[in-house]
Amino acid sequence: MSPTLENLRRCSVAVDMGASRTRVYVKGSGLIVDAPSAVAVNTLSGTLIAVGEAAERMDGRTPPHIRVVRPVAGGTVVDIDMAQRMLRALVGTKLRGLRRRRALVRAAAVVPHDADPLARRAAVETLTGVGARRVELVDSPTAAAVGSGLPVELPEATMILVCGAASTQVAVLSLGAIVASDTVRLGGDTVHHAVVQHLRNQHELLLPSEAVRPLQLALAGEESDAQIAEVIGRDVVSGLARSVSVNPQDIRTAVALPLANLSDSIRSVLLGCPPDLVADLAERGMVLAGGSAVLPGLDERIRQTTGMTVHIAEEPQLCAVNGLAAMLEGRVSPLCVGGGVRG
Repeated sequence: MSPTLENLRRCSVAVDMGASRTRVYVKGSGLIVDAPSAVAVNTLSGTLIAVGEAAERMDGRTPPHIRVVRPVAGGTVVDIDMAQRMLRALVGTKLRGLRRRRALVRAAAVVPHDADPLARRAAVETLTGVGARRVELVDSPTAAAVGSGLPVELPEATMILVCGAASTQVAVLSLGAIVASDTVRLGGDTVHHAVVQHLRNQHELLLPSEAVRPLQLALAGEESDAQIAEVIGRDVVSGLARSVSVNPQDIRTAVALPLANLSDSIRSVLLGCPPDLVADLAERGMVLAGGSAVLPGLDERIRQTTGMTVHIAEEPQLCAVNGLAAMLEGRVSPLCVGGGVRG
């Protein structure tokens, strides 16, 4: 048995801190937290006002002295203090009994495969700051692949795309290790910003968040069934509310570059793989995991540009934390984590 797997089995808590949502799994209790990674703080007093859903609802609607902070970006902690305060508020009341039994002494967390030492250290410090005695770090493609049910322990290629809020990690695994990987800036936030920027440049209009999401549905359609959409936003010059008609084809054009970058990243990863593994992938295809895996039309566009089969994992947003949970409970082969864990 691998010592690394043994260390993971000793962990009681699994944490997936993403730019969009934070999820916490406790052995024996299941998933106890699934909330937005957002904190609202009073900048004058430093008081924490809200976390999670309540803080996210305040985003863009606060007075000057209240700021909504997102302490995680691109899968890495960028504000350790706020991340610790967020975790304490989200899990504090739910883990009091476990603390008394000294269960919260070891934790496992996912980090991007290409995370640098500072990013890994930030993840460790965040969890040790809320009571963890030891922290095990698992690469997110490995955890997501295990959570997706892929046979990563076999001497066969498995390809997974972990689609986050701001970036997508592309990885090929075999025998429990990552053979080749790459990261590209494409996610739910990337598409959101591309649409907002397009409307600002073409129509001089600033859109609220709730107006952008319906426009993203245009990415799933074809030019033949495109319908003109009318949206209301704030005029950049006058500041007044104004409505414009948006052609769905313009939305597709706005996000064409990020999607092209993703296709280039997939090709780059395949070029870094041995031919035998590429042959496996030609039959098996790839799996999309992560919260942005369900972006309208994403799977179909990948099929068109790569010619490969694309599957969306069941409950893709939970793949990483479910993979960690399987490792904590010993429901995986030792090879599944042998090449994807950093202490």
